[in-house]
Amino acid sequence: MDDFLDLSARTARFSYGSPRAFAFGDGARLLYFLRSTGPTDPMESLWVLDTATGAERLLADAAELAPEPGELPLAERRLRERIRLVAAGIGAYALSGDGLRAVFALHGRLYEVPGDGGAAPKELPAAGPVVDPRPNTDGSRVAYVSGDALYTAPGGRVSPADGARWGLAEFAAAEELDRARGHWWSPDGVTLLAARVAEGALPRRHFADAAHPERPAEDFAYPQAGGPNADVQLWVLGPGGRRVRLEWDAQAFPYVSDAGWESSDEILLTVQDRLQQNVVLLGADPATGRTRELSRTTHPQWVDPLVPGTPARLPDGRMLTAADLPGGAARALAVDGVPITGAAVQVRRVAGVHEGQLLIEAGLRDPSEQQVLLLDPDSGELTALADAPGVHTVTASEGALLLTAADAGGFRRTVRTADGREFTPRDLAQPLPYRVAPVLERVTEHGVPTAVVWPRGHVPGRRLPVLMDSYGGPGFQDVCAEPRRWQARQWWADQGFAVVTVDNRGTPYVSPAFTHAMFRGFSAVTLEDQVAALRALGARHADLDLGRVGVRGWSYGGYLAAMAVLRRPDVFHAAAAGAAPTDFRAYDTAYTERYLGLPQENPEGYERDCLIGDAPALTRPLLLITGLADDNVHPSHTLRLSQALTDAGRPHQLLALPGVTHMTPGGVREKLMWQELAFFRRELNVGS
Repeated sequence: MDDFLDLSARTARFSYGSPRAFAFGDGARLLYFLRSTGPTDPMESLWVLDTATGAERLLADAAELAPEPGELPLAERRLRERIRLVAAGIGAYALSGDGLRAVFALHGRLYEVPGDGGAAPKELPAAGPVVDPRPNTDGSRVAYVSGDALYTAPGGRVSPADGARWGLAEFAAAEELDRARGHWWSPDGVTLLAARVAEGALPRRHFADAAHPERPAEDFAYPQAGGPNADVQLWVLGPGGRRVRLEWDAQAFPYVSDAGWESSDEILLTVQDRLQQNVVLLGADPATGRTRELSRTTHPQWVDPLVPGTPARLPDGRMLTAADLPGGAARALAVDGVPITGAAVQVRRVAGVHEGQLLIEAGLRDPSEQQVLLLDPDSGELTALADAPGVHTVTASEGALLLTAADAGGFRRTVRTADGREFTPRDLAQPLPYRVAPVLERVTEHGVPTAVVWPRGHVPGRRLPVLMDSYGGPGFQDVCAEPRRWQARQWWADQGFAVVTVDNRGTPYVSPAFTHAMFRGFSAVTLEDQVAALRALGARHADLDLGRVGVRGWSYGGYLAAMAVLRRPDVFHAAAAGAAPTDFRAYDTAYTERYLGLPQENPEGYERDCLIGDAPALTRPLLLITGLADDNVHPSHTLRLSQALTDAGRPHQLLALPGVTHMTPGGVREKLMWQELAFFRRELNVGS
């Protein structure tokens, strides 16, 4: 590998040493966060910033507590995969309700530490390897999962031994519904709300490490499109063994996308139907388990899951929901069903309440940018808190704000206290090697966002082969003014390519109508927009050599890459397709059915989106890549396509990587980029 790839691998793509996982505690006096010691240190430790003085303090040193790290518990390893966590050490922590102490698991051992730094971390006794520990309000008890059971320390096991898994989110919730937890303390700190997950009806997925035949195979329950989901229940587990099940129509609404205590007398939970066209906020009585409907959001296609913070109850009792304006012009916020934002505001997240107003993240200008705004829930008046060019995010608590700005210059984080003082948590990450200036343009009649990255020092008039590097699928935006995601693309450009990225219809943040264009079909709109955008850019930029076009991608981007050379060899001349879901009938329920519906009800749509039948049509060079430990896009997707190509006599290349997961951590991505570079140089006739 070259210097950039080596540096990217050693720094986990320039993320080690960067502070993350911020949480305010003790009335916003303390700001907790995780950070390693520097740009090549993968071990994250727990820190706190005292907002009274601006001083940082190391609360728990992961390397000191675990100088010889052991194996992660299987449940934690899989949870880290679901939330895309690559750093080692303390991967997560939770605060007591008063914010005065933190608890965390480290290689299965349970620790607590006071936030004032007055004592060293203390290991607590546990029943076994610990996953997802959470303290109660005053920190006197900690709930955690070990094996398939929920425990408290002190106290012991609180869940019954009934063959189900207690206290953790199921695969669909953690991977697709943005709910990564499965137990919640009541405000009085004596009762738990817990998820009970039964997966006996689900098919099993298996992994065997071919490089280590002496090791036993792993397996796990997987909710495959059209098949059964996990049976998810919520139970109140109280003192003296009291157990109350929350009652709702789980057959009609099988997904629990959010839950928690509103007060000691009320639980709020958000449930969704299987096709996610109805999202219902329920209030539950923890004493009886009875629920009542508080709000309902419906959509004839699907209720988009990308507005965290909704639905919710405002402090005055009114209901806050997300709503699409007529014609899908914008994603708005509504109070008691009445929109309070207009077509000029694309709402992305509700971060909380600040100074009596809603604190939101939204797009006011180009979809590549994001602003932080205050929104008056009565008048709809907007006040900008952070609206410079770039992507801005916010965390808030009791008058204090943590504002993060990401732009071409890098990342800046500012803590702003209620009395107006400001502090900056130290960022120890490797400075980004490139200051990238992608050329952002909206093209075609659909206003598709695109970006072109040219080699540094490119001389106009020199025609370059094109490398398409897009994700293209729902839920993820590529064309974004966040600097880290352009680093690898600049490296690709410097190898002699013009790198083109396209956010086709179906991707988020342009408008609901733009996103919902993927309803009941992935392939047609994805490929149509990618081709149209490439040709539009070719008409604007004469240096794009459309006679030499490669395409690369991972996950849905790998699906796009393989599909491009299989179905449009007149446009795309070589492809590297990693972790491609080649047949969505074999992908998970919550993601796939949201867009395509049930396979039983849309068999033609699933068949159109399947690539296996296209194998005999391959005429272009195709490099297939899969991690053999990928529990998201199982390696069978790639292997089935490879088998079909082999059966059809179509030459192709296959990289099957033992032990590699969907995230490609530990420098695997960079090693693959080096392999892909050799492939594209050869197939597109690019000079080294």
